[in-house]
Amino acid sequence: MWPPTALSSPPRVPPRRPEPASRRRPPRRLEELEARPRLTFSLWDYGVFGLMLLISTGIGLFHGLVKGGQKTSEDFFTGGRRMSALPVGLSLSASFMSAIQVLGVPAEAYRYGAKFLWMCLGQLLNTLLTAQFFLPVFYRLGLTSTYEYLERRFSRSVRLCGTLQYVVATMLYTGIVIYAPALILNQVTGLDIWASLLSTGVICTFYTTIGGMKAVIWTDVFQVFVMLSGFIAIIIRGVLLVGGPARVLGIATNGSRVNFGDFNPDPRSRYTVWTFVLGGTLVWLSMYGVNQAQVQRYVACRTEREARMALLVNQVGLFCIVSSAVACGLVMFALYKDCDPLLAGYISAPDQYMPYLVLDIFKTSPGVPGLFLACAYSGTLSTASTSINAMAAVTVEDLVKPRLPTLSPRRLTLISKGLSLIYGTSCITVAALASLLGGGVLQGSFTVMGVISGPLLGAFVLGMFLPMCSTAGVLGGLATGFALSFWVAVGGTLYPPSVATMGVLPASGALCPLYNRTAGTNRTVLLGPLPPREEPPAPARPAIVGDFYAISYLYYGALGTLTTVVVGVLLSSLPGPTKRTRLPPGMLWWDIAKQTSSVSPMGTKTPRKEPLGKVEAPQALLARLDGEGGPPPGSPRLGWGGGVKLGGGAWVLGGWGTRSCRAHGGGPCPDKPHPPP
Repeated sequence: MWPPTALSSPPRVPPRRPEPASRRRPPRRLEELEARPRLTFSLWDYGVFGLMLLISTGIGLFHGLVKGGQKTSEDFFTGGRRMSALPVGLSLSASFMSAIQVLGVPAEAYRYGAKFLWMCLGQLLNTLLTAQFFLPVFYRLGLTSTYEYLERRFSRSVRLCGTLQYVVATMLYTGIVIYAPALILNQVTGLDIWASLLSTGVICTFYTTIGGMKAVIWTDVFQVFVMLSGFIAIIIRGVLLVGGPARVLGIATNGSRVNFGDFNPDPRSRYTVWTFVLGGTLVWLSMYGVNQAQVQRYVACRTEREARMALLVNQVGLFCIVSSAVACGLVMFALYKDCDPLLAGYISAPDQYMPYLVLDIFKTSPGVPGLFLACAYSGTLSTASTSINAMAAVTVEDLVKPRLPTLSPRRLTLISKGLSLIYGTSCITVAALASLLGGGVLQGSFTVMGVISGPLLGAFVLGMFLPMCSTAGVLGGLATGFALSFWVAVGGTLYPPSVATMGVLPASGALCPLYNRTAGTNRTVLLGPLPPREEPPAPARPAIVGDFYAISYLYYGALGTLTTVVVGVLLSSLPGPTKRTRLPPGMLWWDIAKQTSSVSPMGTKTPRKEPLGKVEAPQALLARLDGEGGPPPGSPRLGWGGGVKLGGGAWVLGGWGTRSCRAHGGGPCPDKPHPPP
């Protein structure tokens, strides 16, 4: 078969004497000399992909209909807070490993080397920080919406600001996540874009609307194994074709792809140890520490200990996924070390490396490329379903419940499902609109989340750890952090840094059957190195482009976080810092760390630390309240047996255990206020 793949030994071509000019054929356009046919998926591949979609739909129907459905919005958004660590941890792993990462991480490892594995260190630091500082706050306060904390700590305006920023950013990000893999696979294989958008978008919206959080978590578990199966199949096949793991490692080492010792402090270098440890940690912390989609899973666990275990399971899952993706990138380099598909013109963008590799090495194995197709779209489904459920949750908790507090649990559940349907349809619409952009959607997805998540992380840091911060300070910090990170991100998009600045490693097209472009003539050659292209002179750039706009995209979130914190502290200090005694009790991290742990849904208490102040255990508190006619006027209602009284008389929602209630005949207290005594 001609042309040979990158693994074939090049045939020996005897030297030719130059032909007379009179016998030479006139040159033709390069497009007319296309030598490599487009690779496509077979019916078996589409069958495997369809099976994955069918199983995901079945999981949603099972949890939405067979297991009794969701009777309350609490069931719909948090699974009744009865989930165990293993499924929640795997769901956390899948939530942000979308098809963009499935397709993009191997390509980044191919172009920049195995140093991408340092990302796992940033993820580990994020896990430790989240478990120690952010998880206890959200779990012990019993929040469904993370932005409810901002209202308790600052004001309702800060809460609404955070909610609206999150909803807009998540809707844009999810739409791009749905569209990007469809675009990439269409460019490589001809897979119809609209069929991809509608099949994944409609099915994802369907099972999220029907099954709620339980369906999202259990489909994520299934999709994690699909993603890992796709990566493992590619690694095994590629290693066998190259000649074994030792040969893959040797080729990668000779090609400078094993480069863990890059400690270059230049922030303009795309990937170094410092960009992963500093920038990467804050990026992941903004996603796992305070992001609604992830916090919603923490509070779905039975106990705080289960939530911490879920974080550890998540860390193991992330390490497996990232290391498998990096291994795919190294195998891909070993296969194409002398014939880079991008240089040869077989693909038009780095994100197309992975689908091209799969169709190339599995072209004689029907059905296996379909496993990769399922792998890529599993990442899309997990991210989209997570985002849809999270957007519905913050809308109900932050916008619907405060304005309509008398709605029954059944009506809230119906509203929640309707919002999931609306947000799913909106994400499909955004994906359709993204098709009008033509290109740049992958970079756009990272830009959207980085610009929004970084400043929001700064707002939570100001609230939890800096008691002097005021409402005006956090609003000013949010605005400044967003403006600065947005400015740098847009500048970096309009003026992308050079290849040398980013640190792209060299690739070769020496043994590709390609077409050599000379200065005045296009002539066909069978073998030979790709000559350097004559690039047009670059237009004049502002002086700021080479330094400020060229920083690595991993620093966008860190820039927004630090700016928000610094500006927030300065603005809060101008009229005089807020005194700690004026803050609501239980809003700072060290106060909440002293608080009793929450009670599990089944009424089993978790081990707790004895606080410094007076803390009344929830069951004793509820028994006393029954005798006193309920909580004091103006305090939050204690539904489903939850409540902790801190020193100073502050009532904080605490748990969700069932209890006997004298006001309701001695049975479990329903989720509604007590009748007045």
